[in-house]
Amino acid sequence: MPLQTRPIAISAAVLCFFAIGIVGSVGGVSPWTCCQRAVLGGAIAYVAAGAAVRAINAIVTQALITHQMHKDNPGDHQD
Repeated sequence: MPLQTRPIAISAAVLCFFAIGIVGSVGGVSPWTCCQRAVLGGAIAYVAAGAAVRAINAIVTQALITHQMHKDNPGDHQD
């Protein structure tokens, strides 16, 4: 069963948003700049996490297909 992309990407974006916000706030950055950076960081994290989950799903799906093919034809594959 493939991983759900949206919940994982949203969680990564929220974590990134707050991490960047806290670091900017502690670093003395103005609130507006801190907010802009946090939103941009969250958006980038959302896209990156979504792409990573889709890549993982593709790899796992391909591995399952290959495994099933080898299971159906045990003498055809080479090790």
